Amino acid sequence: MKRKKIMLLGGIRYLLPVIKAAHEQGYYVITADYLPDNIAHQYSDEYVNVSIIDKEAVLKVAREKEIDGIMSFGVDPGVVSASYVQKRMGLPSFGPYESVEILQNKDKFRAFLSENDFNVPWAFGFSSMEDVLTNTDRFSYPLIVKPTDSAGSKGVTRVDKEEELKEALEYAFKHSIKGSIIVEEFIEKQGCSSDSDCFSVNGELKFVSFSAQRFDENAAGIFIPAAFSWPSTMNVQQESELRSELQRLLTLLKMNTSVYNIETRIGINGKAYIMEVSPRGGGNRLSEMIRYSTGVDMITASVRAAVGDSVDGIEQKPYMGHWAEIILHSDKDGLFESLYISKSMRSYVLEEDLWVMKGDAVHFFEGANNAIGTLIMKFNSQEQLKEALEKQREWLHISVD
Repeated sequence: MKRKKIMLLGGIRYLLPVIKAAHEQGYYVITADYLPDNIAHQYSDEYVNVSIIDKEAVLKVAREKEIDGIMSFGVDPGVVSASYVQKRMGLPSFGPYESVEILQNKDKFRAFLSENDFNVPWAFGFSSMEDVLTNTDRFSYPLIVKPTDSAGSKGVTRVDKEEELKEALEYAFKHSIKGSIIVEEFIEKQGCSSDSDCFSVNGELKFVSFSAQRFDENAAGIFIPAAFSWPSTMNVQQESELRSELQRLLTLLKMNTSVYNIETRIGINGKAYIMEVSPRGGGNRLSEMIRYSTGVDMITASVRAAVGDSVDGIEQKPYMGHWAEIILHSDKDGLFESLYISKSMRSYVLEEDLWVMKGDAVHFFEGANNAIGTLIMKFNSQEQLKEALEKQREWLHISVD
């Protein structure tokens, strides 16, 4: 019997569990990007060198390889290309290509939310520095400047006064693939913002999760999540409102069967905001964390959906305890020396995944790609979890020479 072929766009570490799941289903895995040394290519059945943002080039390769499905799990730049190939080849899809284009462009997404009466920060899109600087009278501070098409929180800056704006704009344009940025209202949050994965089957949300994003104020990239925890800091009513609004959004966009990486927050004004939605699994091992904490396997469901096989086991389940994922990172450039975890905290660590060895070069935490590993931890109570994260520098230390 012929093995189904699935193409995964990207080659980063977060694809490893996806490749494993695909192999467990008996699929032939093709990974594709322009970086042949990326780790995922060592585990796939075949590697193709192609730019994943060049949708026509990806389509050409997909046709040559006669693939049965395509996806971009944990790799934001490949989502539009994957959707384009799905449309052109008649493959199982996340949803309409036009809808995916809206979700993947922050400017279009903000406009869509506004047109359909979702809570949304004011936002303006620009394609040149001059355009921004001639429209500053439309802004109020604080605000956020970010590329419309970057991933991993690259190019994002909070601006508190006009004197800081130009530097933030230069940083955002530097990290935009297509040279477009968005200036938007900064929504002061209540509790922690959420970044987690969800799943729909035939457009109906079957599983929704909300996390508590936590940040390292000492890091270079203060908008790069340094830890996540589950359950979230939202109350039941807030989560229910967000779930309802997320379902309304997916219905309006006519989305299909897919995993989604979703960022949400509750403002200090009490309003629930959908900040970002992407039809892909999140980076930072988010779907793996959901599998740990609830038993819901969105990774296997995603690869099965991608090739048109039935999806089972996706249903709302409670968290089995209090969970945290710590993103290991360095505060400075240098050579990795060691990772120290105090004996008193070792019992809470279920998995230590270190991606560097002694003597490897590490970079200060400027983007998600500067992470050097993860810790997966389970606690007996929310209070215990909160205390551990607040006192993290007392029991966790990364030595860099």
